[in-house]
Amino acid sequence: MTDLDSLERDLLAEISAASDEAALDAVRVAALGKKGSVSELLKTLGAMTPGERKERGPLINGLRDRVQGAVTARKAELAEAALEARLASERVDVTLPVREAPEVRGRIHPISQVIDEITAIFADMGFSVAEGPDIETDELNFTALNFPPGHPAREMHDTFFLAPDRDGKRKVLRTHTSPVQIRTMRAQTPPIRVIIPGRTYRHDSDQTHTPMFHQVEGLVIDTAANIANLKWVLEEFCKAFFEVEGVKMRFRPSFFPFTEPSAEVDIQCSRKGGEIRFGEGDDWLEILGCGMVHPNVLRNCGLDPDVVQGFAFGVGIDRIAMLKYGMPDLRPFFEADVRWLDHYGFRPLDVPSLVGGLTG
Repeated sequence: MTDLDSLERDLLAEISAASDEAALDAVRVAALGKKGSVSELLKTLGAMTPGERKERGPLINGLRDRVQGAVTARKAELAEAALEARLASERVDVTLPVREAPEVRGRIHPISQVIDEITAIFADMGFSVAEGPDIETDELNFTALNFPPGHPAREMHDTFFLAPDRDGKRKVLRTHTSPVQIRTMRAQTPPIRVIIPGRTYRHDSDQTHTPMFHQVEGLVIDTAANIANLKWVLEEFCKAFFEVEGVKMRFRPSFFPFTEPSAEVDIQCSRKGGEIRFGEGDDWLEILGCGMVHPNVLRNCGLDPDVVQGFAFGVGIDRIAMLKYGMPDLRPFFEADVRWLDHYGFRPLDVPSLVGGLTG
């Protein structure tokens, strides 16, 4: 009895003094392992007489149960202490804002947003979208569009020419999306009503020009298309895109090889306070170029200019994005700065529509 009491006191003291789970496990193994002190006592029961086993058995088994219970209780105490220490060191500031979900943390680039806005506006007016390759033939990029040999646009300082092919012909990175107009007129029968958004390339780089930029052109071909129709289309587009009730426009005579007559279009604006606001004020800002499709272009596409006619227009997507959303420099559009995109970008679920609003 004295030996069991002394052993129990020693074991319970060691269990209580264990400072971590490793120390506690060492005490458990020393007491209850295969060669532990309590396990060795349990082995002696087999050599005892029935009378001795009846007397000593309950005492040794009771010691085992109490030691096991003390180990379990101490293990729970250590786990609770560890959790409290972790909570104290890893405290969460519940006043911080909740992080956005991954599907709303990303941003749509302003160029993609503006293309979607333009598409929504012209789709409402019955236009479809036409596309073409970025690498074009000289014939589609220049000749079919009434650019005569020797025209400045054919020079190396303005156009990216590729190496000659096996036939000695040199393709170009398209300088405008107009080649798609040729492709469309050669592939479809009038009436035609399309817009053509896409990348274009010119050898130019400064605050408002980059070697690669985006352009959208529009083309309408039928038997009665006229300048009055062109003016209405452009007015409706400017009102919808800049989200104003009305806008005044003026057409200034200009020259483009592929249209005749041709015009530069200015729209009414105010520049007060260093801001450009459309639909008000007494100033004017050039916004796009347009004109009636040149008869030579129609003939180059197999169309009879005495039967059909049409109009075309083109506007820089990057430029009108800068005007609408107040971006002072074109170059950050293509620098992949996440901070810039986080500021000027759009939430991916805010899809532009004339019903829900272009800018969400």
